[in-house]
Amino acid sequence: MIDVDLSRQLGAFRLEVAFRAEAPIVGLFGRSGSGKTSLVNAFAGIVRPERGRIVVNATPLFDSERAIDLPPERRRLGYVFQDALLFPHLDVELNLFYGFRRAPAAERVIQPGHVIELLGLGPFLRRLPHTLSGGEKQRVAIGRALLAQPRLLLMDEPLASLDVLRRDEVLRYIELLRDDLSIPIVYVSHSIAEITRLADTVVLLSAGQAIAVGDVDEVMSRTDLRPQTGRYEAGAVLDTTVAAHDTQYDLTTLRFGGGELLVPSVEGLVGERIRVRIRARDVSLALERPERSSIVNVLEARVVAFSAEDGPIVDVQLKVGEAPLLARITRRSRDQLRLAAGQRVYAMVKAVSFDRRSVGYA
Repeated sequence: MIDVDLSRQLGAFRLEVAFRAEAPIVGLFGRSGSGKTSLVNAFAGIVRPERGRIVVNATPLFDSERAIDLPPERRRLGYVFQDALLFPHLDVELNLFYGFRRAPAAERVIQPGHVIELLGLGPFLRRLPHTLSGGEKQRVAIGRALLAQPRLLLMDEPLASLDVLRRDEVLRYIELLRDDLSIPIVYVSHSIAEITRLADTVVLLSAGQAIAVGDVDEVMSRTDLRPQTGRYEAGAVLDTTVAAHDTQYDLTTLRFGGGELLVPSVEGLVGERIRVRIRARDVSLALERPERSSIVNVLEARVVAFSAEDGPIVDVQLKVGEAPLLARITRRSRDQLRLAAGQRVYAMVKAVSFDRRSVGYA
């Protein structure tokens, strides 16, 4: 459980944030300048609030009313920055053990061997940081932070400096950490793809305030938040399970409460949970089920509402069973189809619209 209610003036910028969240990964999302890093630095003790509290799992890190302000070294927080910031003169093993050796013996519940295996760092232990790729450096930085035995792991744009291939690699390792260790993570990013793939709860920041807090599927599907979440990437998030694999065509069937989706092959066992993000621009609508179409994903849906738009584009909020879905169409199409709230329609999604950025392990 994370409980935050704080204020701090930073030059012309005011940070005034309050939220409560209980989830394995809490995503702090917002545009540049929204206050994400300032808030994380307040967690870490780098920025001192003028008033308020920061409580992690019932342990107050800061509480102005009770005169509590733990120094950074006593907060037991792991911090992974955008740049790995490894000690350049130490090999990977010594970087990993730096925090472990400084943690009290009684608190060493996370063992080096487990972290090394989990992050695939065995082959790199004797190498110096300058010989590693960007993704390998970030894995070492994550391992070092974990071995400091943190009660909370802070990750501030940890993938921002990586190329797409390395980003996908590190994302998968973060998913493994989430599933294997019971350490809560506060994950900072301005990338919808990262937040929707990793986070369970999202805190949406704008101008130093938390303007929305909730489940990732609920927050990221809200059309009223589109100015902050971005119109191009707007969409819905579905929790699904692997139902079957088609090895002949390299496709995977994912099942959820509203039906099934066919997507390019996913490396998951049957029954494993998979989170899927469907962009509104990848969804089209029809009044009748199409026949002899190349679009294999056809879902029965119900129109819930429309975005308030005066331009040529309108977003249609849908429900597929109880799962939310968003479709982006022209106003002309809406009028020609005579769409109205409560109407039954067919939502169509191309299988090829799903990529690595939109499919992740839940």
